[in-house]
Amino acid sequence: MALPVLSSSAVKFRRVLAHFPQELSLAFAYGSGVFRQAGASAEHGETNMLDFVFAVDDAVTWHMMNLLKNRSHYSFLKFFGPKKISSIQKYGAGIYYNTLVPCNGRVIKYGVISTDALIEDLFHWKTLYVAGRLQKPVKILAQSENSRLQAALVSNLKSAVTAAFLMLPESFSEEDLYMQIAGLSYSGDFRMIVGEDKSKVQNIVKPNIAHFQKLYSTILQDCPQVVYKHHLGRLEASIDKSPEGQFTQLMALPKTLQQKITALVNPPGKNRDVEEILLQVAHDPDCGFVVHQGISGIVRSSSIVQSAKTILTAGAKKSVTYSLKKLYKMTKGGLKKTS
Repeated sequence: MALPVLSSSAVKFRRVLAHFPQELSLAFAYGSGVFRQAGASAEHGETNMLDFVFAVDDAVTWHMMNLLKNRSHYSFLKFFGPKKISSIQKYGAGIYYNTLVPCNGRVIKYGVISTDALIEDLFHWKTLYVAGRLQKPVKILAQSENSRLQAALVSNLKSAVTAAFLMLPESFSEEDLYMQIAGLSYSGDFRMIVGEDKSKVQNIVKPNIAHFQKLYSTILQDCPQVVYKHHLGRLEASIDKSPEGQFTQLMALPKTLQQKITALVNPPGKNRDVEEILLQVAHDPDCGFVVHQGISGIVRSSSIVQSAKTILTAGAKKSVTYSLKKLYKMTKGGLKKTS
């Protein structure tokens, strides 16, 4: 199964891409500058910062080439060279962001992640940072013929559906499913308390149902627990909530999430294997909540370290500017809700 590439002229995005070294295993654009969000005007999308992620096979070489082309994009860390930049990249979510960068008449932010770190996150949800971005619609701008990366991209989507099924009731709507999936990477993210609009997940999903359908239709059509009536744009689901059904789903979850769930449930000093603990969780009426707690644990730790890293990678001035913009969006979203 090939990961769907969302069709678009994407000319403005590819023009941005032309400013960077082309040795990319994957490049995609995401966020409110790419996909319209509820409550935002079309003009707002044209002025929003554009967000990109670039996956590269050799981070040291890529940063070395990018320093030659775009030295001004980097904070004071440019003086330490590509090796130091690449070593800092490995902390937190394994991604290095340059933010508030003027490019082609727009302001952009771009993150650089190694292909190996991305594959690890997609398969195992090590940080759920970039994997979480790729559970929502994105515009794929470049993709190499890396079969392991391709398999990881599809595995990430299947894992998102499995986790959502465990947290949803027996019957739910298609919109409920996409809301649950879109919210996975925000669970436990401290920025949702300070810095993000509380309606963010709803704002992402509601105007983009068709994009979510395109991303997940093949997986849902292959899922025995779902009747997916694509021609009607409707999904009918009846999830097996028996302990046996939940155990099968728990065993299919990414490795890091299984470990987090195990740590939550297993008392200190008891040495039980993962399968035994997941069987216990499958019998728990609060199984979905335990899965949610496990996901929150992954996201919380990676988002804190990644945000702290921003002070280094963006520099103090840009960090303050970026944070103030986030706070403004959060306050604006809150005011809309109460009005």
